[in-house]
Amino acid sequence: MEAEPPLYPMAGAAGPQGDEDRLGVPDGPEAPLDELVGAYPNYNEEEEERRYYRRKRLGVLKNVLAASAGGMLTYGVYLGLLQMQLILHYDETYREVKYGNMGLPDIDSKMLMGINVTPIAALLYTPVLIRFFGTKWMMFLAVGIYALFVSTNYWERYYTLVPSAVALGMAIVPLWASMGNYITRMAQKYHEYSHYKEQDGQGLKQRPPRGSHAPYLLVFQAIFYSFFHLSFACAQLPMIYFLNHYLYDLNHTLYNVQSCGTNSHGILSGFNKTVLRTLPRSGNLIVVESVLMAVAFLAMLLVLGLCGAAYRPTEEIDLRSVGWGNIFQLPFKHVRDYRLRHLVPFFIYSGFEVLFACTGIALGYGVCSVGLERLAYLLVAYSLGASAASLLGLLGLWLPRPVPLVAGAGVHLLLTFVLFFWAPVPRVLQHSWILYVAAALWGVGSALNKTGLSTLLGILYEDKERQDFIFTIYHWWQAVAIFTVYLGSSLPMKAKLAVLLVTLVAAAVSYLRMEQKLRRGVAPRQPRIPRPQHKVRGYRYLEEDNSDESDAEGEHGDGAEEEAPPAGPRPGPEPAGLGRRPCPYEQAQGGDGPEEQ
Repeated sequence: MEAEPPLYPMAGAAGPQGDEDRLGVPDGPEAPLDELVGAYPNYNEEEEERRYYRRKRLGVLKNVLAASAGGMLTYGVYLGLLQMQLILHYDETYREVKYGNMGLPDIDSKMLMGINVTPIAALLYTPVLIRFFGTKWMMFLAVGIYALFVSTNYWERYYTLVPSAVALGMAIVPLWASMGNYITRMAQKYHEYSHYKEQDGQGLKQRPPRGSHAPYLLVFQAIFYSFFHLSFACAQLPMIYFLNHYLYDLNHTLYNVQSCGTNSHGILSGFNKTVLRTLPRSGNLIVVESVLMAVAFLAMLLVLGLCGAAYRPTEEIDLRSVGWGNIFQLPFKHVRDYRLRHLVPFFIYSGFEVLFACTGIALGYGVCSVGLERLAYLLVAYSLGASAASLLGLLGLWLPRPVPLVAGAGVHLLLTFVLFFWAPVPRVLQHSWILYVAAALWGVGSALNKTGLSTLLGILYEDKERQDFIFTIYHWWQAVAIFTVYLGSSLPMKAKLAVLLVTLVAAAVSYLRMEQKLRRGVAPRQPRIPRPQHKVRGYRYLEEDNSDESDAEGEHGDGAEEEAPPAGPRPGPEPAGLGRRPCPYEQAQGGDGPEEQ
């Protein structure tokens, strides 16, 4: 039998025609070096470039989906655990049997205070943390703190619950500011990778036209909030599949409730002190908490493994080298911008309406009239309505910019008027369908509000040096509003609705005035961000051209003017080469720089 010829010809071996291949080029030891190690003969540079940027765009989509899923799982676990924990701790029998005289209600009040009060100080440290850790790592750290809060529920004591609640309160604003910054940066990156052919010879250093990333930002924010609003539905799974089997029906829990809706005072006045028919076994509680802990850990892995960096390494260096004192001051200095001042009422209302959906509609109107066993289904209706309506933010691709935001405000305005005059009768289920419709419609308004505000901030402040400051201010005002609702939880429902109504009207009017000023061309007063002052002398800074120059430095007015070097001889040895000191490698070789002959 004849030996089979080799599958691939070996380099340097003679071909079937001797020392020359079919094209007449020598194929032996005398073959030219270019033929052996040169470029692939069928290499298509344009096609390879297109494939490269297609992979980059798919990577950006992967980052957006991973961040959205991570945020959904994190908040789903947090809200679900907090809801189940507060219901169990509310029951008088559960507290006495399991915890005795430990003072569980006092621990719960301090835990809620830590979650709601601590974010008030977030304006002081959030930009510093984001610049120090980076956007992606700040997201990962904040999600890890949420997982820490879940883990402390294995051993419910004062020294576990309260410190973890304080840490959680510190992480709320940094998590949301870094999330908003991350989604905005992904939209800008997707625009760069989609329009790579429009770049000049300097590559990606050329700044794209202002507002060019807005369509991608609308799509990404719609995706993010459609995922996030599903967290309210995910949070109800422990209650639907576990806790509902232990609850009394409405005839027991609502026996002493006299008024609901607009006639109610505080939160569930007259609600029965015992809501559990039988106490859940400790082993079953550990299983539920273990599942929640596993989901929280999965959210951490999603952010860590699938979310790419928001900035290039050189850009991260630029963002930090403006000085930590400037980073601390710049959130306060941005208040000079009239656009932010006009949007502050909307920021406050955004915090009001989320908490009103969870406490006002779900508790004051829902649980007060149809019982605690239907709380989960009311919040699922809110969640599904908000998630579906988040995609309505895509209407901004064709409609004028104010339409989605004003439409969400209009939906909430109409619902607030209806709720102001509606007092459902306790223990009557005929009107339950109205509650589900109201919850779903409130979710529609919430989705348009959240998607519209985040998209608007990403369009108005597209400079990468400002985004973390702007989103910090936005979510800090939200935290202030949530803290205000926490303080006023005992007010009558009419007072809560009146505050909600006044804030909504003021927010809509202020926002429309801002849009009017922008159409008139009124220039906003933005604080100057100092030019990065690099103190590192490493391989990145050997070139005369600053490869870390930020986008805004090329424009007049954003960067600080360089000071002219003083005339006359300088003390000490003269820098070698092109006005610089030799790098450590050159010093070790004994040379004075690249100009040494």
